[in-house]
Amino acid sequence: MIETLIQPFQFPFMQNAFLIALIVAPPTALLSCFLVLKGWALMGDAVSHAVLPGIVLAYMAGLPLLVGAFAAGLGSALLTGWLADNSRIKRDTVMGVVFSAMFAAGIVLITAFPTDVHLDHILFGNMLGVGGADLLTAALIAAPVTLVLALKWRDLMLHAFDPAQAQVSGLRTNLLHYGLLAILSLTIVATLSSVGLILAIGLLIAPGAIAFLLVRSFGAMLIVATLICLFAMIAGIYASFHLDSAPAPTVILILTAVFLAAFLHRVLQTRAA
Repeated sequence: MIETLIQPFQFPFMQNAFLIALIVAPPTALLSCFLVLKGWALMGDAVSHAVLPGIVLAYMAGLPLLVGAFAAGLGSALLTGWLADNSRIKRDTVMGVVFSAMFAAGIVLITAFPTDVHLDHILFGNMLGVGGADLLTAALIAAPVTLVLALKWRDLMLHAFDPAQAQVSGLRTNLLHYGLLAILSLTIVATLSSVGLILAIGLLIAPGAIAFLLVRSFGAMLIVATLICLFAMIAGIYASFHLDSAPAPTVILILTAVFLAAFLHRVLQTRAA
């Protein structure tokens, strides 16, 4: 019985999967709180899709894939902001046009110029195939992102709640805005090898949404979201071993189940009050 329970921890590929979970869970969870607070769920989804052409072009140019992914994600976010600020079209509409076009361009590039880049691994990740280089890259991105979010959470919270008040208070709102976009792009790059582009949005939204339902202060929301994300990732990877399922989708399903439980708890709590 005990042997069966500890079996997943005995394989190197599973150990790497658990390690990548511990690395990417804190930054994605912390960032999810700000995305939920700002109403940027669509932005997170859009940026995660927009990095695809950057990955393909970087491969064709012989550059690191992560460089192309970051450039495409951040460039698309900046272009969206510029178009929204200089037209009467709402930001969510501009996002829908720009980021769907970027994703389509990536698909066209992959089919027109065949490469060794496996589309399934880009879209859905390959958590069980994570190597030492992937762990190092994710750690080098996750550590500074987590540190910045942990140190500047009050400034970012004020900017999310009331940008005008943040500007009056002397905060550099443009720096906070574009800094958060850069952090979003970097975090997606950090999750690229583990959960992929499509499932990354689950990590970038669900933990914050769950914590938002459970707690009333933003500081507590950051802590709860991080703990939930760590639990879901470790539990999802562990369960996938025994269920013979893909780890990343299993993680997202656990996050979804926790969200539904938190939602039901909030509804029952509201009715009881």
